[in-house]
Amino acid sequence: MKQTPILAVAVATVLGCALGAQAQTYPSRPLTLVVPFPPGGPTDTVGRVMADHMKTTLGQTVVIENVTGAGGTIGMGRVARADPDGYSLVIGQWTTHVGGGAIYPLTFHVLHDFEPVSLLTTSPLWIVGRNALPASNLREFVAWLKDSQGKASGATIGAGSAAHMCMIYFQNHTGTSSQFVPYRGGAPALQDLVAGQVDWSCLEASQTMGHFRGNRIKVFAVLAKNRWFGATDVPTVDEAGTPGLHFPFWHGMWAPKGTPRDIVGRLNGAVVEAFSDSVIRKRFADLGMDIPSREQLTPQALYDHHKAEIEKWWPMMKAANIKVQ
Repeated sequence: MKQTPILAVAVATVLGCALGAQAQTYPSRPLTLVVPFPPGGPTDTVGRVMADHMKTTLGQTVVIENVTGAGGTIGMGRVARADPDGYSLVIGQWTTHVGGGAIYPLTFHVLHDFEPVSLLTTSPLWIVGRNALPASNLREFVAWLKDSQGKASGATIGAGSAAHMCMIYFQNHTGTSSQFVPYRGGAPALQDLVAGQVDWSCLEASQTMGHFRGNRIKVFAVLAKNRWFGATDVPTVDEAGTPGLHFPFWHGMWAPKGTPRDIVGRLNGAVVEAFSDSVIRKRFADLGMDIPSREQLTPQALYDHHKAEIEKWWPMMKAANIKVQ
């Protein structure tokens, strides 16, 4: 039956009031923040720090749920299919929201099927090796890789991960090759590197800084234009002899597509308030992570950054023919 204009206005008014009431009472129960990697890695750490502060701002517990597998895309898929009511969130990063979208046959789109909440932390990747490697700098490490004739083992966080992509580009720049060993997360990869079970990797600096300072691994160079504030004694790749290999490792937070704008605003406000807390800022600084400027903490800023990363990396990954093994 065709609606009359008066009936249509009435329906719209009722829906508008319902949505407004929902936004005003949100949140009325605990939230779930999906971390698509195992406990102990950098994404898990960022998620737990944010959840601990956001519960105070939002007045509800934020429960961390680690949902691993397929480069983090299984956890992403759970949130993509969740009700868009603000109670299911995902914390992701380069691997989940850039690399995974280029190589996995997903039922959702990593850019278009989520509502961006906020960019979170950024830290560089760096080239690391097991402590017993004979190389003491990047040039010697490249020479050692060439001498190994492809027999060296490199730890990746699965196909299409930031570690995987970083290692491929490093090999392409240096004319070296390795046998890649996939792991489900940064924590188990680092564990085997410290134990000497794999030769090298390209891991997040903040995650591995403690092991570097404890002389349990070697670090050859940081993949950034400038030296990292957490370890100013480590040279950049430009200084170490492989210029141009820059790879910032960033995190972000998303909600399911269709989450009301007012609720996204509440979530974004909780992130902004967390980053305004001097205790949280110091905690991330101690972890070696940079916090974005206030201008970078809007949902639109995350969307723009995410889109630019996809436009930069997807053509390169497809040209490199990176596939799920």
